[in-house]
Amino acid sequence: MNIFKSLLGKVWQDPNAAEVVKIEMGQLYLVRPGNIRSSRECIYNEAIATIRRVPALDHNFQLVITRVYEDGDQELLEDEDETDEERVFLISEELEFRSGVTDEEPTFIWRDLDGDVDELYEFVASGTNEPTRAFFETCMYRAMYERKFKASADNTKDSDLVQFIWQSAPLSPNQQDSEDLPSDNVDDSMVQPRAVPIKSTSAAARPSFASSSLPTVVSQEGHIFSWNLEVEGFVAEREEVVVAKIVERTPSNFNYWLMVTDEDGDFVSHKISSDMNPRWSPKTSSLTWNYANGGRYDSWALQLSSAEAYGAFKTAFAQCLWETLHGVDFRKAKPDEQAYVISSTTEDVEMRDVEDEDEDEDEVESELDPDEASEEEEEEEEGDAVSPMLQGERNSQLTIGYKGDRSYVVRGNNIGVFSHSNDDQVKYYATISKIATPKGKEFKPQEVMLHDQDTKMVLKNPMDPHSLFSMDIERGKVVEEWKIHEDITVDHIAPDNKFAQTTREQTLVGASHNALFRVDPRISGSKMVESQYKQYVSKNKFSGVATTASGKLAVASDKGDIRLFDTIGKNAKTALPPLGDPILGIDVTASGRLTLLLIDTLIGEGRYAGNLGFDRSFPANAKPMPRRLQLRSEHVAYMNHDINFSVARFNQGEGQEENAIITATGQYVIAWDFAKVKKGHLDKYEIKKYEDMVVQDNFKFGDDKQIIVALQNNVLAINKKNLKRPTRNSLATPMSSLQSRSSIVDSPY
Repeated sequence: MNIFKSLLGKVWQDPNAAEVVKIEMGQLYLVRPGNIRSSRECIYNEAIATIRRVPALDHNFQLVITRVYEDGDQELLEDEDETDEERVFLISEELEFRSGVTDEEPTFIWRDLDGDVDELYEFVASGTNEPTRAFFETCMYRAMYERKFKASADNTKDSDLVQFIWQSAPLSPNQQDSEDLPSDNVDDSMVQPRAVPIKSTSAAARPSFASSSLPTVVSQEGHIFSWNLEVEGFVAEREEVVVAKIVERTPSNFNYWLMVTDEDGDFVSHKISSDMNPRWSPKTSSLTWNYANGGRYDSWALQLSSAEAYGAFKTAFAQCLWETLHGVDFRKAKPDEQAYVISSTTEDVEMRDVEDEDEDEDEVESELDPDEASEEEEEEEEGDAVSPMLQGERNSQLTIGYKGDRSYVVRGNNIGVFSHSNDDQVKYYATISKIATPKGKEFKPQEVMLHDQDTKMVLKNPMDPHSLFSMDIERGKVVEEWKIHEDITVDHIAPDNKFAQTTREQTLVGASHNALFRVDPRISGSKMVESQYKQYVSKNKFSGVATTASGKLAVASDKGDIRLFDTIGKNAKTALPPLGDPILGIDVTASGRLTLLLIDTLIGEGRYAGNLGFDRSFPANAKPMPRRLQLRSEHVAYMNHDINFSVARFNQGEGQEENAIITATGQYVIAWDFAKVKKGHLDKYEIKKYEDMVVQDNFKFGDDKQIIVALQNNVLAINKKNLKRPTRNSLATPMSSLQSRSSIVDSPY
């Protein structure tokens, strides 16, 4: 596979190359083996196959099949209500991608994850030669490698990619009779099964290895359930008590598996990883999680037999997950770090000093009832911003203005400008075209930040990481290059304080992978302020910076740790250890009381009780309890794709208290009520699905209701009340096609 090393170096290592490889001619078929309908249906008679990077999401790629129109088709298309221009597939192992030959033509085959379990897509690459076919296949495997390991595939060997070559899986056993368990949508109640027996639809299969022969970390009795999409409730996989255990499949390699065993042997075998989306419920002594099963995301629930069994299993699971992510024995962590990691699994704990809400819970939920508003009313609330066509690119970033009622969306080396109208819509205003350095060299901004009362925009150029570029928004032109330091890169930027962008403040905060510093464009020469610079010896892999209203700083890292600083140039006052997963970005409330990942920075005991972790260090035995905002596993089963949250944001406005949190994953916009979150209700959220992928979303500045959403090919505004409680309908039923409204896909700016 690595015979293409020089070619891969050209297309793979260029961060600005949206498209990695393309096959210009072929046909797309939907294959239904053994179906009474036509077993091979032609979807696109002429098509192009492309491997494309996912915008603003490292190590993720898409397989895109684009229809090619014959003469006359485009005119007919304009008279149709809907178009079907391309099919997009996130590249992962679940696709079960492989190559083949049909009628002596090379083909690529993968699973239809939205169809029946045996339905496949087939792209016949007509006329493609063998080297091109092999190169395309190699790129698919490299994309799978990067997604799985969240690391570059530049140094991979052929042996590293063999694991992604598809092998046929063993068949599942016959379905079992069992009882179902009702949904825990209301109160986490997963205790009393209904009396009506139904058929389990789970695909639990006997594993290829026996847990009895492996070292056991923990073993407890309980009951096992799986989510039934038709019944909309948990279904008992076995009526009798089962044994749940965690085993180490390959000793000394931190390869742990969750196994469930009945009298006939093991029948559940799931590798422990953060992708399981584990969620613990002390009220029912249960663990729920997701399992990617051949492109389908199943939801499972394990109810332990007692509170003691629940506590022992939860502790062992947290330790094994931590070791899996770090590759280090948990016992080598400091005692206070161990306690911090274990505390992260505790749910439903109310934060200190939380005031009771006067609103009645039922009234609030009735306002958010999915049946409240018609689809037509929702459409009126969403304002699409249509703008001139720009082929071959996708929206990649969104930043919202602080002073001028404008939003800015990065698309390749162009920036679309959108105005916020009086009727709470966004409308296309202008395009700042062909972003280039003062010397005229064009580039695609990697990160953008408004500055100086929205009169300037600071841009990061991925081809020149030692500089920042200042663009005059009125002129639509980059007017200055700020050289920071010849030995230090600028990987992340943030305003001097939470609301600095509403003022004439000229300085800003910069971070490299292991340094934090202040940037002042007014000084001559290098713009880094030498007296406000702190570099760590180790590679900390800083991944984001956020500032409070008073200018204190929270810094996150790819390692998963968080540091809190009272000022730049000094050591962090608080260093919170990593839970394991990398942190993609961070936000903090204006007061500094809460950060995302949800951490209460108020010190609760000791000599510095009442201070924040920005100003004083937490006592070793009283670190805050971190909270994860996550989706319920049964909701993920309906969404049927893995969860990759965009950077979560608080609503913000001067003199306003934060009361909402917004993020996105895939096609979904998701919002949490911050008051409920502070009370420990981490799974109370509203959601809205789009047919296009959501690139980024955020609240309009000074507004906790209006949300600006950037899709890959569209920009729109939506009122928060149009987000709905997650149900089967709101999660799985597609909206009316965005492509049929205002020619949005045909006319991105």
